[in-house]
Amino acid sequence: MSRLQQGSLLKLKRKSGPDVWVFRWYEETNGTRTYRKRTLGSVVRYPHLRDAEKAANALRDAINAEFTVPETVGELITHYRSHELTEDKKAYATVEANTHYLKNRIAPKWGALYLADVRTVDVELWLHTLQYAPGTRSKIRNIMSAVFNHAIRHEWMDRNPITKVRVSAKRLREPDVLSPAEIASLIAVLNVRERAMVMLAGSTGLRRSELVALTWADIDLELMQVNVRRSCVRNHFGDTKTEASRKPVPLHPSVVKSLDVWRSKSPYAEESDFLFPSLRLKGTKPLSPDTLLKKIIRPALKRAGIEGKAIGWHSFRHSLATNLRSAGVDLKTAQELLRHANSRITLDVYTRAISATKREANNRVMEMVFEAGRKVLSAPSSAPSKGAEGKTKKVRIAPAPSSAP
Repeated sequence: MSRLQQGSLLKLKRKSGPDVWVFRWYEETNGTRTYRKRTLGSVVRYPHLRDAEKAANALRDAINAEFTVPETVGELITHYRSHELTEDKKAYATVEANTHYLKNRIAPKWGALYLADVRTVDVELWLHTLQYAPGTRSKIRNIMSAVFNHAIRHEWMDRNPITKVRVSAKRLREPDVLSPAEIASLIAVLNVRERAMVMLAGSTGLRRSELVALTWADIDLELMQVNVRRSCVRNHFGDTKTEASRKPVPLHPSVVKSLDVWRSKSPYAEESDFLFPSLRLKGTKPLSPDTLLKKIIRPALKRAGIEGKAIGWHSFRHSLATNLRSAGVDLKTAQELLRHANSRITLDVYTRAISATKREANNRVMEMVFEAGRKVLSAPSSAPSKGAEGKTKKVRIAPAPSSAP
């Protein structure tokens, strides 16, 4: 039984004999709903509705015996995790992350509180005390809101106390990105496997979960593209993040060549083998992207002279978006390459102009101003105007400012 049932009580006429009271409800098994009904008695036995309701209450108790309406936040969280936060409804990474925050942050603070006692302002003040980045606090707030929406769906509550909780999701700092020159410098100091991995990530913007899930069968050499079919989070395979994420991504010839070189040296080069397998696990699982990042990629960044930047696998995705804009690629094309569900994500989250581009744009505008000034000075002057007494008026033209060196 997925929810508390009140059922319905009806008085039905019969062809012969007195009217009867009938109680109706449903049973749900494996997602299939079956309606049931039971005759309680005639109007002779239960002459008034209140009499029939008393008889129906006993039947309601029997129907709902296996179900208890959550009274506290902790009980509601338990029901939400059992019925909503499941892998058939949510991505594995979402289940893992939300379970962590529910178990370690939300339940310890609010679990013992009755649902009716949760106050918007109290939740807001609590969120501001958490030593997390604004984005993480916003995520916790959204998880709490989903839990209370779950209660509203099951008709245990008629309002969501989290709806008006205010919390900022503004980044504390902009994500670091790598310029084309920096990516080239990094590639130059990497070995064959890591070079292929970075070139693939930097040119396609694949998420790390998508990157490690690739097999050689996913590389289409005829169409020069990579087919993204699944993702892998902590050796757990599942669907991609969104429908748009499953779109194929084009491959540059240099990336194909780098992959071909790596495949010729990899001990696991069959179609069904992972592109980047774990040698320790004899190719049965993909390698750990976090371990590779810590032990190989970040030390290589230092060797390439790239300091002061916090670089992770997602940085290559951010870098691609930024470099696409710097190259003048239109927003719709960038959205398709990054496989975002809508262009607003591309514009608001990933794309930002680098300082050099801003400076160049500013210089171009000022050059236009100076060029316009030079044209005014070089143009032939019009006939001089005369004053009231017919005398010619002299017009003094100030020299145009010189452009910055």
